[in-house]
Amino acid sequence: MGLIHLVFGQASVPVLEEAIAMDEKMIGEILCFEDDLSVGPLFILDTPEGRANRKIFWQQLAGIEIPAAEETVATTPAVETTEDTEDIDRFRTLKARLKEDPELEVWIWAGQNARDVSGYYWLVNQLYDFSGRIHIIYLNNLPFLNEKNAVYYPTHLHQILPKEFLKAKKLARPISLAEYELDGDEWRRLMNENAGIRLLEGGKKLKGEPTLFYDKELLAQSGKEFVKAWKVVQQVTGKLKYPVMDQFLGWRLKELIKEEKLQSRGELKTIRDFEIKLPGETIEDNNSSATGA
Repeated sequence: MGLIHLVFGQASVPVLEEAIAMDEKMIGEILCFEDDLSVGPLFILDTPEGRANRKIFWQQLAGIEIPAAEETVATTPAVETTEDTEDIDRFRTLKARLKEDPELEVWIWAGQNARDVSGYYWLVNQLYDFSGRIHIIYLNNLPFLNEKNAVYYPTHLHQILPKEFLKAKKLARPISLAEYELDGDEWRRLMNENAGIRLLEGGKKLKGEPTLFYDKELLAQSGKEFVKAWKVVQQVTGKLKYPVMDQFLGWRLKELIKEEKLQSRGELKTIRDFEIKLPGETIEDNNSSATGA
């Protein structure tokens, strides 16, 4: 019997590789899906147009200028490129292999975070034909031991020691027919809701929020003096139960600068390249004015 382990994001791969090397019953290949479906548009993601819209979203986050012609992609047929279709190609290959090999099984690994849960919903909506062979290992609010043998509750797979995966594998269970139906409905709800971001409220419950959800907190962590953008992002993420992508928060800072709700200096590239502050004079500016007077 063949086995494929599915994870969401490269950070989960090294620890799972180590765990697999410790237990011959876990031997199998790892397939990693890269797109973080907890942020950005999901509308009609099962179509080329929907996937093209996500490409535009990621280009925005990366600061890539989008040609005006591409902005109408949602209303015109899109031709997918290799770059667009990496995850969808991985999925199509997986599906083809499941059809070819009736003995092949899949283990979906998901931590208690919005990215993994969003990815799970995306997959389960498309794997009904292979029920009984698709297993879920959802590490929902489960205790693990850290390097000092202290109990803690990880939210992401990469926070778990490789040897602890050997215990977690016992949680593997086939996805039920009821879950295929209910969770498939939930995925379609998420696509139609098309929220800017999705937050995990507990269990597998995702709540959609607008793209500007964190703007208020980013402004609250900004002051009258210039400070590195990455420090503001770090202060915001430090307060969150479930971390948010630095790249996403950095993009929101740039949008707040465009809206003149923040001022900046430096190049608006990564969050380590520029500083921000609230509009208005800084103390240095006031001191310079006083000296000049």
